[in-house]
Amino acid sequence: MTGGAVSRQAEESWTQAELDAMSPEELFQAYKRTGNEELKWPLVMRYAGLVKTIALQVRGVYSSFAQVDDIVNEGLLTLAGSVDKFDPEKGIKFETYVSKRIRGAVIDLARRQDWVPRSVRRKAREIDQASGELFSELGRYPTDQEMADRLGISQGQYQEDLANSSMCNVLSLDALFEDREQNGGAELPDSAADDRPEDVMLQQELLDTLTKAVASLRENEQTVISLYYHKNLSMKEIAQVMEVSEPRISQLHSRAIQKLKLYMNQYMTGRP
Repeated sequence: MTGGAVSRQAEESWTQAELDAMSPEELFQAYKRTGNEELKWPLVMRYAGLVKTIALQVRGVYSSFAQVDDIVNEGLLTLAGSVDKFDPEKGIKFETYVSKRIRGAVIDLARRQDWVPRSVRRKAREIDQASGELFSELGRYPTDQEMADRLGISQGQYQEDLANSSMCNVLSLDALFEDREQNGGAELPDSAADDRPEDVMLQQELLDTLTKAVASLRENEQTVISLYYHKNLSMKEIAQVMEVSEPRISQLHSRAIQKLKLYMNQYMTGRP
């Protein structure tokens, strides 16, 4: 740290009452101006509720694990790091910026702790393979009955397996973007990304493609995706809004992610 930064920190200090009275935006500005760690955790804790919301969201996607405390701890660490990396001048809300990072950290945690049972992963792979084959054969996303027939199970059993595989689909969609990034492609749009023209162009192309992919979903699937990823509602809350059961919301979420994955894989691999 430079002498100037130390001097600024020494010159500026705040009482607890002053910190409580500051808005998140004012805390950001003061922290970015001074680098004073005294401001960092009060700022982080302003968004601790967002971490808990996302923790409960992800738990709702796959209800068999209960490591909410682990998720919250991971999310708080991600949140603290995001405070340093976030640039308010980019014109994007901090909540939008950090939600993506917290969700990504949770997905990494899910992989490390292996939350998804083998039987669910196996069924998810079978569904993934069958949907890919039928998508290629039919030129459209297959119906539930067509999927059930291909898998040799009842439509009811397919829908149950589909709901249970929701977390696997989230993980595999995330992995699809990771593979793209590792192979030199564009990553998901990021407010902290470099402003190099080629990066901006690639990110805009990816965003346009993802927008088209979402637009290709059925209306109820679009609603679930919007409420879950944009409004940060839990599966239970979405079920209440849409007046259907939670398992039905899990089915819609999983089917929507499966469709997005097929659509984006087509774009990323360049295959029709």
